[in-house]
Amino acid sequence: MNGKRIIIVTGGTLGDWALGDIHEDDVLVGSDRGALYLIQHGYTPHISLGDFDSVTAEELSLIRSSSLTFIDCDPVFKDLTDTEMAFNWALAQQPDHIVLLGALGTRFDHSLANVHLLRKGTEQGVSCSIVDANNQIIVINQSTRILRGSYTHISLLPLSLEVTGITLHGFQYPLHQATLQIGQSLGISNVLMESEGLIELQTGLLLVIQSKD
Repeated sequence: MNGKRIIIVTGGTLGDWALGDIHEDDVLVGSDRGALYLIQHGYTPHISLGDFDSVTAEELSLIRSSSLTFIDCDPVFKDLTDTEMAFNWALAQQPDHIVLLGALGTRFDHSLANVHLLRKGTEQGVSCSIVDANNQIIVINQSTRILRGSYTHISLLPLSLEVTGITLHGFQYPLHQATLQIGQSLGISNVLMESEGLIELQTGLLLVIQSKD
């Protein structure tokens, strides 16, 4: 699937905002209740997978009949979350980009685990992002240009023990050859002053969170 974008819709917080992030030629993956969301909004998942423990028997039947490919598993004897199963499948397709919708929600443990999936994608050379109604989250390990878009704030947090050589261009609060370590809040709530900015770094994994509020 080189040249393709894969959208994973999973079972966290979803809303009408998510529909605007789905493009006509995207490959759609429904993870557990995320598959039901796609079908209820007129989309046909290319693949639906998970243990489907958050849907009724009637909803499960609908997901099974409305998906091009359907894979279920036992909710007790599995080692991966539904979202990680979907993410691993997406990585194996070698797409250009993976977007996770519904990856954040009331379960902080699942939300944090899903953020960590971005690290796996980055380390395998696949661009990945988590998007919700107010945020876009990526992980970078090399110098990267960031578009401001509709986001008002941007925060930088280390996802490795430390990130070195951070230099910011086009930001309200500049950094030059800075080092961020886990537990520091120095990179929180910056602002892009131009339509795009540049984040340079030398080593480490940096979590980049763009927010609308």
